Amino acid sequence: MSMGKESEKLEYKKTTAELKEGLISMVAMLNKHGGGELYFGIRNDGTPMGFNISEKTIRDISQGVANHIEPKIFPKITEVFIDEKSCIHVEFLGDDAPYFAYGRAYIRVADEDRVLSPAELENFINKKNEWRGVWDSGLSDKTIADIDENVLKEYLERANRVGRINFTYTTKEDVLNKLKLTVGNKINNAANVLFIGSHMLEIQMAIFAGTERLTFIDIKRESGNVKSLVEAAEKFIQSNIRWRVVLDGSLQRKEIPEIPMDAVREALFNSYCHRLYTSSQNNEITIFSNRIEIYNPGTFPEGHTPQDFIEGEERSIKRNPTLAQLMYYTKDIESFGTGLKRIALACENANVKYEFRLLKNGFAVVFYRPDENFITTEKSTDVVLNDVTNVVLNKMENDALVVIKNNPTVTAEQLASLLSKSARTAQRYLDSLQKKNIIRRVGAKKDGRWEIVRNDE
Repeated sequence: MSMGKESEKLEYKKTTAELKEGLISMVAMLNKHGGGELYFGIRNDGTPMGFNISEKTIRDISQGVANHIEPKIFPKITEVFIDEKSCIHVEFLGDDAPYFAYGRAYIRVADEDRVLSPAELENFINKKNEWRGVWDSGLSDKTIADIDENVLKEYLERANRVGRINFTYTTKEDVLNKLKLTVGNKINNAANVLFIGSHMLEIQMAIFAGTERLTFIDIKRESGNVKSLVEAAEKFIQSNIRWRVVLDGSLQRKEIPEIPMDAVREALFNSYCHRLYTSSQNNEITIFSNRIEIYNPGTFPEGHTPQDFIEGEERSIKRNPTLAQLMYYTKDIESFGTGLKRIALACENANVKYEFRLLKNGFAVVFYRPDENFITTEKSTDVVLNDVTNVVLNKMENDALVVIKNNPTVTAEQLASLLSKSARTAQRYLDSLQKKNIIRRVGAKKDGRWEIVRNDE
């Protein structure tokens, strides 16, 4: 499995023999984006290779950060298993730029680290000290010409359709002016993330084998504007949860997800409405065997709890009021301050447990998945409609197929480890999928691979 390419917020190193270079990359990302991610045990093309890790390994990284990066930062350093290989993941944030590594300031350009000249460093500090107002109404570095006209047209059509905007499309300049998103030829940050967004917004989506962040089954990154990222996240969740097929005698079968998708969609749009856009962290979707987490950077309003907005009469506290207003026009958010209440109600109606987590640097909505039986009515069947094959499977067959999809060379022993089952049980899943003509073996036993049989075959 490839972890994808290095970027302005992501760096790979083979081992801690490259610790100095890794610390320089951390400083470069801190100065450009306020943080990022660094992996040890991965080649620069994104291929996991792993290496021997001990308590001293993590301690050496921590001491290297403490001794050679100024001002001080406090990264999160954890051992993770990727393709069953031991790697180290370093996640870091900082809002006190400029940062220095070994006495020098660096800046991230694409996937490279460049030393800042004295003149560039002086300009960097001057910009840091400039006054800034509310982020989403502030001007971006983009112009009206950068706006994706098709995205803007589609937005206006949706707003007209729900009756919250009463003018039609004419030109980009006219529409953006009526929405109060421009100053001269410049667009504000809200317009940037809604109608451009491809260069500044990312979402990270991952599936883990168990209940902890240890072994990846799948990981994806997408970039785009707010709506496209919400749609990508929604599709990712839909494709990786269980769906119960209810046979009740009607002409159309009913497919019911284990997590209510209206609550998921509400949580996704809220995560972008309330996120801290000046943070270098991405929005995240993480799927575990027992839960799904939707995370956004940006802490909850100080002095408040989620229950204040679910049960009480608290008014909405908007981190991004311009963006919230634009989302309201298209009913992506229904009304201010009701998002958490709507999520809670949808989950309670579906008898799904949920949790709102207040974290040090962000906020997460957690949906707890039902147990493996996932059966509530007499005429229901404990099955999953798999999105790859469109064939009805039981839950464990579906989980096995997800692993095979992302790792076609997986063995029964490896599959057993990823699914926390015995090798004998894992082989039974493989045999069952072959009997149902969903997978087939190609090549020799030792160096062969699994192939998913397409629907039209």
